[in-house]
Amino acid sequence: MLDVFTNIRLLDILDIGIVAFIIYRIILLIKGTRAVQMLLGLAVILALYMASRVGDLHTLNWFLSNFLSSIILVIVVIFQNDIRRALMHVGRNPFFGGMSIDEESVAIDELVKASVALGSRKIGALIAIERENGIKDILESGTAIDARVSCELIRSIFMPSSPLHDGALVVQQGRLSLAGCFLPLSRGLDLTKDLGTRHRAAVGLTELADAVVIVVSEETGNISVAVNGGMTRNLDAASLKKVLGRLMEPRKVKIQKQKLQQRKG
Repeated sequence: MLDVFTNIRLLDILDIGIVAFIIYRIILLIKGTRAVQMLLGLAVILALYMASRVGDLHTLNWFLSNFLSSIILVIVVIFQNDIRRALMHVGRNPFFGGMSIDEESVAIDELVKASVALGSRKIGALIAIERENGIKDILESGTAIDARVSCELIRSIFMPSSPLHDGALVVQQGRLSLAGCFLPLSRGLDLTKDLGTRHRAAVGLTELADAVVIVVSEETGNISVAVNGGMTRNLDAASLKKVLGRLMEPRKVKIQKQKLQQRKG
């Protein structure tokens, strides 16, 4: 036993640490998504394969061994959206990139006020906030706006009389950039039947990209937030602001560290 520890090199410890970190990041990415359920299914299949070998179940072992021989291809096909989101995560832009922390706080306040105001009048809304290097390849159509985030402008866009109300409003680099966009609908079978097209579009976008989507229900006025293929529902003003603030928290920490380093320098 002692020989094992004496033969461990520093590079071996580094190697194990890198692999552990990668596994940890993968777990964080798939946490709360359908990928967890799929992984559990693959784990069951693997357990059956091991049981078939131990119990000499030749037919079952032959079938599962052929299936597992193509496991890499199966994983790529099943988790293609999660793999895409993970690769995009590597080069992620900050939440509301290009803005100061104070400007971000003001933008979030405007988004919260607009969502609550629309919800109180049961006016449906769909607001997608870009977090990655770009979601234009996923969006369909859309009218360019290029305006600061404003409660009054958001409310006017989603008024039933507005020609742009029947689509998503997109926030890019801290500004309202596009309106009237159509988002890809989620194909998830585990979504509840009471979710309408807006909610499915919100989840659909977050399945393909690391965007945050605010949804205001036209039927109930309830506010929801979709991120990473999941959805948090029935939010009030305080909880919506808390969720959006938590999503931008890593950027705050990064900026605070940079300021601290500048002071020390």
